Amino acid sequence: MTAPLPVRPPEPPPSNPPAPKTAGVKPPSRLLAPLRQTGQLFALALAVLRAVFRRPFQVREFIEQFWFVASVTILPAALVSIPFGAVIALQVGSLTEQLGAQSFTGGASVLAVIQQASPLIVALLIAGAAGSAICADLGSRKIREELDAMEVMGVSPIQRLVVPRVLATMFVAVMLNGLISVVGTLGGYFFNVIMQGGTPGAYLASFSALAQLPDLYIGELKALIFGFIAGIVAAYRGLNPRGGPKGVGDAVNQSVVITFMLLFAVNMIMTAVYLQIVPPKGG
Repeated sequence: MTAPLPVRPPEPPPSNPPAPKTAGVKPPSRLLAPLRQTGQLFALALAVLRAVFRRPFQVREFIEQFWFVASVTILPAALVSIPFGAVIALQVGSLTEQLGAQSFTGGASVLAVIQQASPLIVALLIAGAAGSAICADLGSRKIREELDAMEVMGVSPIQRLVVPRVLATMFVAVMLNGLISVVGTLGGYFFNVIMQGGTPGAYLASFSALAQLPDLYIGELKALIFGFIAGIVAAYRGLNPRGGPKGVGDAVNQSVVITFMLLFAVNMIMTAVYLQIVPPKGG
């Protein structure tokens, strides 16, 4: 009989295994991450614009989202527009009194409300109340893999979920802009006439002397574009959460902050272009 051969024990694995070699592949740079996200945001906006004209259109989803966005923004918009109109009227009235132009208080305050304050109030409320809810809803669907299941079944999440929400924010923003313009104008009239001793005739006469119809058009156009931006940013952050439920909360906060930054930048550009294109009344 021959003795059994000794069995060689296996060698322990190396403590630091060599990294796999990827020829010609560089890791993505962190500096380019904002640019990639900006491109993805614009790509989502273009996809939504294309999906608006596709059929079938989700009428029921649009009506539900329209009612939801309107229900959470109408009362806060009406309550916020009163102090905004009052502050603008008081500040403009004090300034015109120092300059000796009290007769132009009404026109200046109403133009400030219609052109600047009203669209910005609408955008902030849409982004803060409705946009955060849209982002949380889409984000929760994403982490539960509902959106992936829809894509497997051949249903486009953009056409089914994103388009009705974006259109709802746009239409509600236009309607709220008219409401805030009226309430803010009435609030400014009350504080100027009652608290600062102005006359109703001078208030209305200065408004008719300075205001023109394109001022209302630019306010409505701003509200429409701001509603689109708020809906797109909320949908983008909701479709791309990171880290589970905590990532959804972070995405909601990021959507509100990003929307605010974009709104102020776009408002500055649109105001500068409008003042260059449309001459002042009587100019």
